[in-house]
Amino acid sequence: MKYLLLILLVLVVIWALKRNRRDTPAPPPQDSPNQPSNMVACTHCGIHLPQDEAVNGEKGVYCSTDHRTAAQDRNPS
Repeated sequence: MKYLLLILLVLVVIWALKRNRRDTPAPPPQDSPNQPSNMVACTHCGIHLPQDEAVNGEKGVYCSTDHRTAAQDRNPS
């Protein structure tokens, strides 16, 4: 009889530990440094690139200063 009570007590403890661990909320997701950036298309060739890497012109955005020059555009003031 005492072995049955001991087994029952062990099972209750295991069940309580598993239940407690399952109810613990997951930590909130942290902001990853690889957040997606806005993509823009080069006005001259149409290639898509991140907005922070684009070269601005008065007529649009370009993938390089060479394409801005080829489109006869200047740097906006």
